[in-house]
Amino acid sequence: METFFNIRYEFDPQAVHGEIRQAVSQGKTGYICVADANILSLVHRNADYRRTVDEALFSICDSSWIPVFLRCLYGIRRPHYCGAQIFRDLVSAGHYRMAFLGGNAQVLHSLRAAIAPWNPAVADMPFMELPFLPAEQFDYRAIAGELNASGVQIIWVALGAPKQEQFMQHLLPHLSHGVMIGVGAVFNFYSGHIRRAPAWLRTLRLEFLYRILKEPRKQLSRCWHICNTLPAVFCEEKLRKSTDY
Repeated sequence: METFFNIRYEFDPQAVHGEIRQAVSQGKTGYICVADANILSLVHRNADYRRTVDEALFSICDSSWIPVFLRCLYGIRRPHYCGAQIFRDLVSAGHYRMAFLGGNAQVLHSLRAAIAPWNPAVADMPFMELPFLPAEQFDYRAIAGELNASGVQIIWVALGAPKQEQFMQHLLPHLSHGVMIGVGAVFNFYSGHIRRAPAWLRTLRLEFLYRILKEPRKQLSRCWHICNTLPAVFCEEKLRKSTDY
């Protein structure tokens, strides 16, 4: 694992799967952040949220721009591993019993139908709708009770940042087993409720433009904060680089 921009990343997909496999086999609990540019911005702007991300087992690099920044600053090459891909990889592998938390009943119903061809066993796995509440107000003891009784090993949480990371942090003390992974809009993508950007836009690292067109109010606000934060993030990382190297 490597720390850049105040986030502890595991970049290598094989290492990500190895860490998850080890945690599950040892019966550990914990959570993994899928860190995009929005999370990078939030970590820089909010000290409490930074501690929440710090307490994760690690973060995977969901942003295709972070590797570009690392090449500019350090001359190194690192891959990104987006939330949509790790979700598909782990569900398709069929190695784990999973739970799917977040979204409304319609999204969850569509998601179950969409991913069943990847792994028919998901038909008997828990899909839990969560109420629309601030992160502090969920009944974590009751939620954990259901999850503990179901014997799940991987728990997907789709509430969007920063709520999903805060949710996982609050739920963690009540879990007896299970690795949580926060995946933002992934349920909406695979259920068909939100279309993901075409592959050619993703290749050009322009997925954010497509999402702005689809959700202008939400995404423009995020982009505003990201653009305002990036100069300070770069300056802080350059200072860290000069100190470390």
